[in-house]
Amino acid sequence: MIRVCVIGMGPIGNLHADLYQGDPLAELVGVCDLLEQRAKASGERLNVPWFLNAQQMLESLTPDLCSITTGGYEYSSDHHEPTIQALEAGAHVLCEKPICNEIGKAEEMVRIARERNRCFGVDFNHRFTHAARLAKQWQEEGRLGDLLFVNMALWIGRPGNFDSPYFHLKALNPHSVDIMRYYCGDVAKVQCFATKAPGRTFWSTASFNMQFENGAVGHLTSSYDIERGHPMERCEVAGVRGRFVVEDMWREATLYPAGDAVKSVYSNPVFGGCRDFNDTFRDRIHSFLQQVTDGVSPEQIDGSGADGLAAQRVIQAGIESLTTGRIVELSGTD
Repeated sequence: MIRVCVIGMGPIGNLHADLYQGDPLAELVGVCDLLEQRAKASGERLNVPWFLNAQQMLESLTPDLCSITTGGYEYSSDHHEPTIQALEAGAHVLCEKPICNEIGKAEEMVRIARERNRCFGVDFNHRFTHAARLAKQWQEEGRLGDLLFVNMALWIGRPGNFDSPYFHLKALNPHSVDIMRYYCGDVAKVQCFATKAPGRTFWSTASFNMQFENGAVGHLTSSYDIERGHPMERCEVAGVRGRFVVEDMWREATLYPAGDAVKSVYSNPVFGGCRDFNDTFRDRIHSFLQQVTDGVSPEQIDGSGADGLAAQRVIQAGIESLTTGRIVELSGTD
């Protein structure tokens, strides 16, 4: 059984902790937060030791695995330090997205994980659903053939303003870009346009154009200005032999074979399917625990730190394009 600690006890940290306590592969042994009220409340609720200092918790409990669910500026600035501390303490790490919006620090996180030979995953829970996996299976079976394009859209409707003009681009789009890379591979070029809705002080709706290294092209629309509805997320991937559409992460996946009037549809079942958004976290956390338990190579982790870094590089290229008006080329290094 894997001994687990959680660092950062906001709502997402408490969700991680609850899911670890309910997973047969894990034993939750401690929680940590800089705020005493949050750390104490979580520790007492979960009946585990609580700490105000991550390093002290790591030295005291020597966990096998840590979830990093801290916050910070632009939603992720506090991920770097506890991730490095946990990796250097010998723990595997599952980090909330974004991995880190400072590319240099994200690179260090990936490098330290590689040097320590630790499994390093990012909570890209949108790819951890049966619908997303089935679409990937269709692709791997050759049902799409050579890729042509991907159209991705994600909006969640978040009112108010934020602490950075690029908050929406950086906080929401790790999921969007990861899904696009999951199906289409590395991105070679990026172009971005964005707008600020009335009353907004940050770029609240954006449009990305991408060219992938395999030659496929893609488009991403993301927004904090549209209220949740059906769908709030849609991914369409097309190739010379067919295309698929995944709606709302888990709700439905449809395969449209080229030249065939008969399509294949997966609909999330009422019993045994994904019950709600939290179930995507449950799937992602269990998948990481299973891979660690099975001794999967750190390079083979599904939704890895390297994937997280690659997504942030695409987003950073989009921001550069937005500010300069140019198409930005990516080097493809990790």
